Amino acid sequence: MLKVTVLVMTLFIPYVVLGQTQGEMEQAACDESKRADADLNREYQQLLHQYRDDVRFIRNARRAQRAWIAYRDAQLALLYPYAERRGAYGSVYPMCRCMAVLELTKERVEELRRWVEGVEEGDVCSGSIKIRNHVWIRKKSH
Repeated sequence: MLKVTVLVMTLFIPYVVLGQTQGEMEQAACDESKRADADLNREYQQLLHQYRDDVRFIRNARRAQRAWIAYRDAQLALLYPYAERRGAYGSVYPMCRCMAVLELTKERVEELRRWVEGVEEGDVCSGSIKIRNHVWIRKKSH
């Protein structure tokens, strides 16, 4: 519970300090969430492009992304389970939902970025993540 409180305060306070109205705070949070979604899509497309010759990888990347979307949606349903959301969570629900989506999306962007940017030489558990500054020769798999 403390983690959630700190998260909400961290995301909410900058908007309050700026003296914005609730509507402006909601708009700002949702705009930021949309920007994070665009970052996610860009990172995902870059990952698909970089690994385009590895059929098995691409198939698994797509499956993982669909699973992540299901996870994100399930997390939101867990956080806000009641159908009458404004009645249950108040008028700040849309803003809070956007902030929750933002946080989940930023985490996913960082996960995908590891494949795009690669890891340092010596990371023996990196699996399919490429090594930075290393020419990786992939065998085409089907």
